[in-house]
Amino acid sequence: MAKAQKLKAGFFARSVHQVAPELIGATLLVGGAGGVIVEVEAYHHTDPAAHSFGGMTERNAVMFGPPGHAYVYRSYGIHWCLNFICEPEGSASGILIRAIEPQHGLPAMRRRRGLKEERLLCSGPGRLGEALGITRARHNGKRLDRDPFEIFARKSVPELITGPRIGISKAIDLPWRYGMKSSRSLSKPFRP
Repeated sequence: MAKAQKLKAGFFARSVHQVAPELIGATLLVGGAGGVIVEVEAYHHTDPAAHSFGGMTERNAVMFGPPGHAYVYRSYGIHWCLNFICEPEGSASGILIRAIEPQHGLPAMRRRRGLKEERLLCSGPGRLGEALGITRARHNGKRLDRDPFEIFARKSVPELITGPRIGISKAIDLPWRYGMKSSRSLSKPFRP
């Protein structure tokens, strides 16, 4: 079996709407822990739900930089969430990594999350951040094609499902949430 190809920064220098569905089935590792990406959400800079919509701030400055970097923010003052910056530099568009199917570094992820149930380790952006040990201090602004990140291209195209994003109050009707139909690790079911 051929080894999966590592994704380079250039992969992310395209529209979030091209990159997001292609991330489903890719493998994300952070310091050797991670698994298959099964759910993401796209946030375009013209989207009122995007952190960059109101312009550059200290919090979102990384979004205005080059593609292929991590943007980490705290959600509800509790959870660290991981995003991948896409599009040409300055566009300030990104993809929230909502869920992965855990496969590598399970002992470390279980320890960080304090539970054994694999399905719940990384099924949601906050859970995923905690399981992978994501923090703003260690990961914000880091290149996605360099240590501690490793992202491998998917080996086959999974059956995709799309639907409205969740956990937001603006632009809630946009079908910019992408998931792997067969996965048990989705954060929440997709609405019909």
